[in-house]
Amino acid sequence: MPEWLQLILRSVGFIVLLILVTRLLGRKIAARMTYFDVAFAVGLGVIAAAVSLNIVSNVINGLIVLFAWVLTGIGISFLALKSQWVRNLVHGREAVVIKHGKIMEEQLKKMRYTPEDLLQKLRHQQVFNVADVEFAVMESDGEVNALLKANRQPITPQHLGVETTPQTGTQTVILDGNIMDEPLATLGLNRGWLHTELDKIGVSPENVFVAQVDAMGELYLDLFDDAIQTPQPTTRQLLLTSLEKAKADMETFSLDTQDPKAKNMYQHCAKELASITVDLRPLLK
Repeated sequence: MPEWLQLILRSVGFIVLLILVTRLLGRKIAARMTYFDVAFAVGLGVIAAAVSLNIVSNVINGLIVLFAWVLTGIGISFLALKSQWVRNLVHGREAVVIKHGKIMEEQLKKMRYTPEDLLQKLRHQQVFNVADVEFAVMESDGEVNALLKANRQPITPQHLGVETTPQTGTQTVILDGNIMDEPLATLGLNRGWLHTELDKIGVSPENVFVAQVDAMGELYLDLFDDAIQTPQPTTRQLLLTSLEKAKADMETFSLDTQDPKAKNMYQHCAKELASITVDLRPLLK
């Protein structure tokens, strides 16, 4: 067998093997990695490359080293799950780098972090003023998470005492021309509803690259053919228009009738619709 073909077969085989190994090690190694995870992943890559390039001529010896490396990593990860001491030794500990708007210089020195590095991490979180930060913690993977002072935090419905309903979030219902039933079911919808909405626009599912439905039931489309312009979602605007029309109708009916009871009923309904419209207008605009 030619040497070039052996190199290709070895490389492909070790790529497949590394995929299986990383799946065995769990998803953490594919997420934000600590220094131990980086060193471990680099070690696996070096061993695989050495065997693939025939630097280690005996494939069996290369596999033994690879699996010894993997088993050691699994053992260390298991011990880290069971022992706080091992976890701190291998992955490190988080450190407070800002407290009450003051930078902890000693902690930065221990972490080998420069002030520029810290400011850059804060800017990634849209924090440009250190004085706005109550606490900032450097995690074991080097990321910095900041808690803003109470008077600098954005206002949420909870601050205003407004109750909100759980949101299902935006779901992707068509991907690369294929309808996805599970996201539709999550929203309480089905293929019949989707086909009806697509028929209104005059588009078939096969021509849709991505289709998403938000919590309000509005459908967003991105077609394979970018030259075709799809209409903007109008569900919210139609609902707002219907509420305003119903309010105007109630006011008209109250003016047309001579019956006091009917007039009071229409006026009461108009006020209720006006109140509902005011509450929903920010969501429907």
